[in-house]
Amino acid sequence: MGFHTFESPYDWSRIAGYKRTAKAAFGGMIDLSVGSPVDPVPDSVRAALAESSNDPNAYGYPATIGTADLRAAIADWFHDCRNVDLAAIGAAVVPTVGSKEAVALMASLLHFGEGDVIVQPAVSYPTYEIGTQLAGARTLKVADVADVDSWRNVPGVRAIWVNSPCNPTGDMLTAAQMVAIVAAAREIGAVVLSDECYALMTWGSAAADSDVTGGTVTAGLAPAPCALAADVCGGTADGVLVLYSLSKQSNMAGYRTAFIAGDAALVTPMIEYRKQIGQIIPGPVQAAMAAGLRDHAAVRTQHDRYRDRLGTLVSALRAYGYATNMPDGALYVWVRTKSGDCWQDMATLAEIGIIASPGEFYGAPEYLRFSATASDQAIADAAERLAR
Repeated sequence: MGFHTFESPYDWSRIAGYKRTAKAAFGGMIDLSVGSPVDPVPDSVRAALAESSNDPNAYGYPATIGTADLRAAIADWFHDCRNVDLAAIGAAVVPTVGSKEAVALMASLLHFGEGDVIVQPAVSYPTYEIGTQLAGARTLKVADVADVDSWRNVPGVRAIWVNSPCNPTGDMLTAAQMVAIVAAAREIGAVVLSDECYALMTWGSAAADSDVTGGTVTAGLAPAPCALAADVCGGTADGVLVLYSLSKQSNMAGYRTAFIAGDAALVTPMIEYRKQIGQIIPGPVQAAMAAGLRDHAAVRTQHDRYRDRLGTLVSALRAYGYATNMPDGALYVWVRTKSGDCWQDMATLAEIGIIASPGEFYGAPEYLRFSATASDQAIADAAERLAR
């Protein structure tokens, strides 16, 4: 039947007018809207890409499941950074061409459709809902997916989207909350879809506690709890899928490097579908991805950059009059608007050259999202303008 139609307020062309205003402001535009990395790709990644540029995996067709080296790097990363033994819990993996396509195709790859219900946070990344619509299924938005009573008795629930740390809010679930989500999903035969793309980007007291609740500390980082950690999933990957991306931790958004890991009974058929539709990471990029997963020092450097930028941005926004604190995780500052309407605040900020993301994109039109994925200079300039 093909893809179904979709509707979404998530359209970046809607902020074009605000950008024109911002560009005309003194000093020009400072774009804190789209979360696109601006920092250098790690040297290790660039070297691996160059070294593999004429390998058999480059001039020949690459394997959909990834090279043996990439698969080993993913397993090692889970072990070293997330305290997860993929083999012990019966998990399989498949690389994806960035995490967005994995999110958008997930419901279709799992054969969900008419009559099926997919749960997601009411405030969340828009592609969860778009992917559900493409499959012809129905979205159930709940205030808090950790409140399992809000969805486990709803007829037709087939999957639950979890995003921790969350884009846009930065909220992070505890391991205990994730245990409850996994248990409730299994009771009704639903799949837990855990988007953990910001797992190593954690801040503050929540991050300090996370190493004893589902993660380990690697290179000084305290990751968010993982849905595939043995103390969360009960020692089996059944009914659990985790999505991860190197876009933020290694500045590899343009490389399109991500993966799905979890229940082998769900992942293995996806490999065959992905092979037939050509959703395959290029061979040299697979080598670069493996290098990025192993370069913990570069990830720590990037983590610290974002921590400092977020701290500067939070302080500046508070000085401007927004009530906000350092997020638990992710790369954004989520604030309630002054006017009560995101578009009105967008217009006011554009006059001083600052562009944020309208909360309507994420399901909360009374909020704004400011991204820390801008250069140190851009963040500093934004802070200066907000303090005037």
